[in-house]
Amino acid sequence: MPSSASDMRSGLFWFLTGMRGILSLPALILMTSFVGFSAFALESGITRDQAVFMTLAVWALPAKMILIGTMVGGAPLAASFLAVTLSSIRMMPMVASIMPDMKNDRSPTWLLLFLSHFVAITSWVFAIQHLNDVPRERRTAYFGGFAITLTLINALIVGVCYGIVAQFPPIVAGALFMMTPVYFFGSIWASARHSVVKLAFLLGVVLGPAFALVSPDFDVVYAGIGGGTLAYLIDRFVIRRRKPPVAASPAGEIGHGEQP
Repeated sequence: MPSSASDMRSGLFWFLTGMRGILSLPALILMTSFVGFSAFALESGITRDQAVFMTLAVWALPAKMILIGTMVGGAPLAASFLAVTLSSIRMMPMVASIMPDMKNDRSPTWLLLFLSHFVAITSWVFAIQHLNDVPRERRTAYFGGFAITLTLINALIVGVCYGIVAQFPPIVAGALFMMTPVYFFGSIWASARHSVVKLAFLLGVVLGPAFALVSPDFDVVYAGIGGGTLAYLIDRFVIRRRKPPVAASPAGEIGHGEQP
């Protein structure tokens, strides 16, 4: 049986190993995108403290964009709440998919709930790629080292860059501003595993500006619900019906090249 001191050293080792993941390309892209988020917050009238708090509390970059967009557009509080909630619901399958692989018999519930706060696209992809290479009893430490460190660094980036981007030339500030929606589009598209998700995304891009002209206060909500519902109906009744059914092999029949 390893000693408690040995357990602590081992846990610290895997926590520090997870921290090194912030040097990976997805993490670096996300950190650069938070520089753009600083410009976005500044241009939208969000204070430095509010932007840092949002980074720590909301965490997912698309959810922060939606929240600021509804606030700037003058949407009611209930509409902003609903829009951010609908955006964040997509994290639930991510949490459900990695938590069984992350926990062990000794993992306290409070720790799993705490770590679930840090699950977003970047941390989820990182976990999917690397958790299987980590001993099960050390996976919470490994994931925590990566996700917590990335969150804190992004909050620091927002706090430091918020004042700096105001001094940049307009063309540079504009380029940084555009990095946030570019990351938003790229991350959502790259994380989509099914055609219905990509279809909903494209419909949302088209319907968003249209609803902004019709109902500016609820454009994000209408585009999200309407685009998602329409994408489901198209996928359910059009795309799936065009796919040829998979022929089932007769019972007991051995396919070509198979061994009995």
